[in-house]
Amino acid sequence: MGRSKFATRLNSFRVREREYWRELNRKPTTLDLIKRASTVAGLNSVDLNYPDHLAGRSERDLIEKMGEMGISLNGYAMRYYDDDSYRIGAFTNPDPAVRRAAIDLTRRGLDSLAAAGGTLMTLWMGQDGFDYSFQADYMALWEYTIEGIREVADHNPAIDISIEYKPNEPRSFSLMPDVATTLLAIREIDRPNLGVTLDFAHVLYADEMPAYAAALVARHSRLLGVHLNDGYGKRDDGLMVASVHPIQTIELLYTLERVGYGGAIYFDTFPDTTGLDPVSECAANIDAVSALRRVVERLKDNKLLASAILRQDPVASQTIVQAALYGS
Repeated sequence: MGRSKFATRLNSFRVREREYWRELNRKPTTLDLIKRASTVAGLNSVDLNYPDHLAGRSERDLIEKMGEMGISLNGYAMRYYDDDSYRIGAFTNPDPAVRRAAIDLTRRGLDSLAAAGGTLMTLWMGQDGFDYSFQADYMALWEYTIEGIREVADHNPAIDISIEYKPNEPRSFSLMPDVATTLLAIREIDRPNLGVTLDFAHVLYADEMPAYAAALVARHSRLLGVHLNDGYGKRDDGLMVASVHPIQTIELLYTLERVGYGGAIYFDTFPDTTGLDPVSECAANIDAVSALRRVVERLKDNKLLASAILRQDPVASQTIVQAALYGS
């Protein structure tokens, strides 16, 4: 598999910031967070949120300092939550001036990403959706989204635009809630630099099977990002990798191997929710993926497993997988 590319949610490293940075008489900067993340053995990449993680620092300087810490840039993730005007929508806002501002902000994010030498922009349109019946013209919201993402994709065709879907939160219903809707939108937008980011917890509470979602994306679009975490399928728990669904995580990793996914494994987990040490939590995620990949190595050329899957025989396949995971 070569050297694994592991990336992480940078804001996780704000946990107990006053305790960790006792000597600082200010809020920790993006570089402070990256420096703390760089102490995780095996972690070699981060995503930067735009615009907040770029505030007050040039792209060249930031990337140079990251390189000195042994951390590379995986990509950018657009964030619209710092502006109250986007509360009822960014690309789908009823005010055309606000929609224009959101698109222009995203275009500036692409320019910044290009200046940083990156090629992957993730869009999570969390504010785009609705909460009540008779609140929105669904056809208009869909058209706004298609037009907005198409304009963003056309701004710099050399940069991949990856849509990260989520069923809800903060809106009660997201416009991009599941893999099928997202693939439908990508087909309609019809741009070669579009693809999908799968977030394991989002997929679970969209009532989907992660490996099936990955297979559909690989068939109909491009799988540009994988966010690993775990949860109970009721909300975006952001728990540690394979802490609840180890078999489903193995199947996803097995499927990623089959479809030739070569991107980063990004840990979108929330140690900050309960104050876990983010360094040890991230290290545990890397250890979990490394261990489960060894299981996948034992399974990928297993002819008995391939035969059981072909026969749709879960008794045989579960016995083989569990033996590989837990020992016979």
